[in-house]
Order: sequence, then C-alpha cells, then structure tokens
Amino acid sequence: MHNFFKFEENKTTLGRETIAGFTTFAAMAYILVVNPMILSNAGMDAQAVIMATAIAAALGCFLMAFMTNYPIALAPGMGTNAYFAFIVVIGYGLPWQAALSLVFWNGIIFLFLSISGFRKKLAEAIPAGLKVGIQAGIGFFIALLGLKAAGIVVANPNTIITHGSMTSPVVLLALAGLFLMCILTAKKVPGAIMFSMVILAIGGLFVAGSDGAKLTIFPESIFAIPSGLEETFLQLDWFYPFTNLSALKIMFVLLILDLFDSLGTIIGISRRANLVDSSGKLPRMDKALTADAISTSTGAILGTSTVTSFIESAAGIEAGGRTGFTSLVVGMLFLLSAFLYPLIGAVPSIATAPALIFVGLLMGQSLREIPYDDFTETITAVFTALTIPLFFSITHGLAIGIILFLVMQVASGNASKVNWMTYVIGAIFIAFYLIG
Repeated sequence: MHNFFKFEENKTTLGRETIAGFTTFAAMAYILVVNPMILSNAGMDAQAVIMATAIAAALGCFLMAFMTNYPIALAPGMGTNAYFAFIVVIGYGLPWQAALSLVFWNGIIFLFLSISGFRKKLAEAIPAGLKVGIQAGIGFFIALLGLKAAGIVVANPNTIITHGSMTSPVVLLALAGLFLMCILTAKKVPGAIMFSMVILAIGGLFVAGSDGAKLTIFPESIFAIPSGLEETFLQLDWFYPFTNLSALKIMFVLLILDLFDSLGTIIGISRRANLVDSSGKLPRMDKALTADAISTSTGAILGTSTVTSFIESAAGIEAGGRTGFTSLVVGMLFLLSAFLYPLIGAVPSIATAPALIFVGLLMGQSLREIPYDDFTETITAVFTALTIPLFFSITHGLAIGIILFLVMQVASGNASKVNWMTYVIGAIFIAFYLIG
C-alpha cells in the first residue's frame, strides 16, 4: 500500500490517510439514510436501496482509488436523487425501472465522452478565474449546508434567511465543535476534525433538540442484515430511451446535472488538495471522469440514482488525505456500513455539521488566487462563488458564471481569445435552460 499509493511522494502516511478516510466517510455517511428515504418515494424498496447505495459507493471509491490515486469519494448524489424521484418518476410519471435506464445510458454516454477526452477538454476549457470561483463556491455551499444542519442559519419569510437561536443548546454545541476544530487545527493536532466529531456525538447524548429528544440516541442494535438486492438489481428497463424518444429530454437534463456537478466537484476538490499541476490542470482528470462514469452505470444496475463525486471529500482532504488510500478506506467503510446501518443512522447531524462549516471556510481561502488584475476573470469568479450556494447547485452556479464570462469577453472585443470549447460549454448551458 505504501508503494502503490506513493505515500512518500505525496508527503503523507498510512495513519493520516486512514484518518482522512474515516473523516470523509463520517461526513457523507448520511447518504445511506437519505438516499433510500428519497428513492422510496419513487416506489423503490428502501432496504434494497440501502444495499445498492453502499455497494455503488464502495465500487465508485475503489475505482477512484486504483484508477487515479486521488482522495475523492463517490456515492449516489444528492440533488440528482431528488430529481430522479420527484421530477422524473412522480412528476413525469415514468416507472422507476425506466428512470434507472436513463441513468444507466447517461453513464454510458459519460464513459464515451471520458474515454474520448471530451469531458477532460470541457474541464480544461473552464477559465482559470472561474475554477477559483468554483472551489470557493463549493466551500460556501458546504458551509451553508453545515450552518443549516446546526440550526445556526434558519429560514425567515421576511429576510429569506437569518440566524437561529444563538443561546440554543444545539447551536452552542455546534459552535463549540467548530471552535474546537479551529483551535486543534491551528495547533496542528492530527485528526482534528474526526476527534471533534466524536466529541460532538458524545455531547449529543446530553443535549436535546427542539422536539425534546436527545441529539444522539443509542440504537437498539448495532448490526443488521439488510434485505438483498433482488428488488432493484438488474430491474432497469434497459431499452426505454430507444422506445420512448420523449424521454431524451429528461436524459439530457440528467446528463447536464451530473456532467457539470462532477466536473465542478472534481475541479474544486483537486485544487484544494493541491493535486493540480503548475498549469492548473489535473493530471489524471480523464481517469477520474472515467471512474465517475462507470460508477453511474453500475449504480443504475444495482438500483440507485446517479453516482457522483462528493463535495464532502473535502473533509478528508482537510484531515490530510492526499492519495487513493483515503478513497479505499471510504469504500471499505461503505461496505461495512451496510451491516452497521442502525449505528450509522444514530450518528447525529450535529456531529457532522461543524465539520462541513469548517471545511467550507478553508475552501473559501481560494479567493486569494483570483486574478484581480483581470476584471472579467474577477467578476465571474466572485459571481460563481456567490451563486453556487445561493442557487443550491454547482451546475447552475457554473452555468451563470460561464455565460457571464462569455458575454463580457465578447462585449470587450476579446471573443477571439476565448477557447472554442468554452463557447461549447456556454451553448450547452443555453440549450439546457431553453429545454427547461
């Protein structure tokens, strides 16, 4: 493992990578609870989706680990699973077997685009300033999710959002966890994020939420054997897109959502982990995208919505993860978690929320890399960083940033200096919005 994952070359150790893997898994393990909950609305068997989620996430992590040696974890993505269940199945009335078929063929298209190098060219055509904006925007997005989960930020009909009750025991516990992470990190304590999360989970035993129940509740059992995959495995309607051409519009939307969510996530995370070269390019981007594509198709075969790279991988990177061993650990934990489902479900959001806030703050530091001497690059980078969390979408934030960049370049008389592939991205997004 030491030689294969090149620990010395990446200035890391087995212990550090292992802690990073546990940290990433802790930050994204909620998908084991949330994904079955969402997909069950589409009529899918929740117990089967638990197994499909765990196995699909594990396979995706293993592919990323061995194909790229990057600390990027994969799992069925949030957002696309909601689109799958509530828009495609419930809204358009498609059977979930047909919806899985659309996901499968999306993965096949991704695989072709990745092997051909087209997806890599798309990634490299995103302007440098915009890439900085994506990294910061993802950071702010993660922080917003953490602030909301901790109750520090709440909805308000008059001001849209506002602060929560700052004297609430839940909020105070979350802030204490955040401050602890900051202090331990400043003192360079190894595993600061993971250690703080454990302390918060223990603290949740003594703090009650608004419903009067303790934040952390001991599960009735630790081990459980979920039902098999027979309810979802190989149940997709394989040739649905070819017999129902009207479904191509839905498949196009799924394609765009996953394509640019995964591109944005990989760009943002790899920049934070210093995996990019001197020209700002990710050396094995094509392999990372290929792993992502294969994971999407295998996930559909198993019985889950689109598998994609997770922004929570940033938590493991902040814990010191720099190689694929981090992803390998995450994958192993996902396999184990299928049988530890009651224990995983008992981990409260108060334990992970401060970690998301902390990681988001660290990713926001990338704003110092904006090329401030170029107004076009500056304004699009800041606008993208702002819109990703406000739109609650990496794809839509990137879309509006790209379109603004192109409009400003054309208006400034610099149209000929822009990479032709950047225009292709802009055209894709315009078509995306016109199709609706």
